[in-house]
Amino acid sequence: MQEEDFKKEIKERAVQFGVDLSERQQEAFYQYMQLLIEWNQKMNLTAITEPEEILTKHFIDSISIMPYIQEEKSVLDIGTGAGFPGIPLKIVLPQNSFILLDSLNKRINFLKEVIRSLQLENIEAIHGRAEEFCKLKQKRENYDIVSSRAVAKLNVLLEYMLPFVKIGGKCICMKSSAIDEELNEAQKAIEILGGRIEKVDTILLENTNIERKIVIIEKIKSTPEKYPRKAGTPVKEPIC
Repeated sequence: MQEEDFKKEIKERAVQFGVDLSERQQEAFYQYMQLLIEWNQKMNLTAITEPEEILTKHFIDSISIMPYIQEEKSVLDIGTGAGFPGIPLKIVLPQNSFILLDSLNKRINFLKEVIRSLQLENIEAIHGRAEEFCKLKQKRENYDIVSSRAVAKLNVLLEYMLPFVKIGGKCICMKSSAIDEELNEAQKAIEILGGRIEKVDTILLENTNIERKIVIIEKIKSTPEKYPRKAGTPVKEPIC
């Protein structure tokens, strides 16, 4: 895909989610894609490597949660991988502060290069696990928004996410379309961890058959200090 074709398409597609990309933002997305393709030849960052698919399944998919994020709010992106949804959101929301957290250092090295190359400010990529990062008192219940596009089930995922959210803040969970069973299984975890389901929206990406469920969990009370439990426990013994 030629640069001008890419920029034209991402600008047109972003409008679906109320985003009007500037020329500079279009260029940042193109540069990000080039870096992703280049680095992916050296390490496994993503199985999605075709420009059209990167544009749709990574960039537009990440932008799809823009309607749920207010300007000037602090965002923590857990299990960010190659930077999704955190980096696309940062490109669109330069005034927001972002922390990108991932447990694999090679991904963090890539993200630091993206941040440097795109000259993004007020954003940090950190190598660590949510269970350990949350032990830092200045991080616990410190963020307005915690996002994740991770594949863990909700009752596991929310044990990683909700302890970081301020009371009155939100978790934004990007899930596949089959979510009803997960939601039922997560009811107890949501209550114990101090949250409540605000809404579950269905999004269909334009010109595709890709359907996404966006689960918004509001933080209504403090999370008990014992959560998140030590590494591995939430997966082996999920709250249910």
